Amino acid sequence: MPLLTWNKDYSVKIQEIDVQHQKLVELINELHDGMKIGKGKEIIGKILNELVNYTAFHFQTEEKLFDKYGYPDKIVHKRQHGDLVEQVMSFKKSFDEGKGVVTVDLMNFLKDWLTNHINNSDKNYSKFLNSKGVL
Repeated sequence: MPLLTWNKDYSVKIQEIDVQHQKLVELINELHDGMKIGKGKEIIGKILNELVNYTAFHFQTEEKLFDKYGYPDKIVHKRQHGDLVEQVMSFKKSFDEGKGVVTVDLMNFLKDWLTNHINNSDKNYSKFLNSKGVL
């Protein structure tokens, strides 16, 4: 059973962003599966790297849209992105140094952050960008 299941309620009604959110859900589930079955550090590290890199790519996509269309809450939203990147990079550094492990608490944090961020912050920009014709 996946940790997180994508459903239409998570849609921000912007196809490119929805596809990216679905990929983030998939990567979180891969990381969770790897943790549950005790995959080796190398495999989990590879998935974690992909999650970190894809998250950065996704945030860049959103932030380019904010800048292009003049999203009024872009500073707050970008700060939220920056805060998550800092937390994840700190964990990744600990993991790479052998000091951190993927735990249920980390998985729940990622799941909760993503779902709360989509359902609150992202849905706020969704309405704004939809009104600008971004679908």
